[in-house]
Amino acid sequence: MNATDKAQRAYAPTAAPIKSERSVEFEVIARITARLKAAIEAAQFPGLLEVLHENRRLWRTLATDVANAENLLPDELRARIFYLAEFTNHHTSKVIARQDTAVPLLEVNTAILRGLKQRRALP
Repeated sequence: MNATDKAQRAYAPTAAPIKSERSVEFEVIARITARLKAAIEAAQFPGLLEVLHENRRLWRTLATDVANAENLLPDELRARIFYLAEFTNHHTSKVIARQDTAVPLLEVNTAILRGLKQRRALP
């Protein structure tokens, strides 16, 4: 490979486009939601426990993010996300104790995905 070829490769567009924060957020929530749905359908508690932990960690991260004073989301939306994180944490404990099903957690994640999808579609 000569110097011209190397220069052209160095300035050529990358194969993978750079993703926005919202796009990455959507993909993470979608992946966890798909795993949660599969675990619920499989009705195997050990697999469900694993994805519940991952989902709880996701919601804790979201709560921490919206609790930050520098977060640019509107206050009302930040409060709603924080509430959903608290709900998710509490309900996850009930699922782990086998006092309830994980279906409401799936519904919350699905609603969030719908909202993110609508925001991505806006100009």
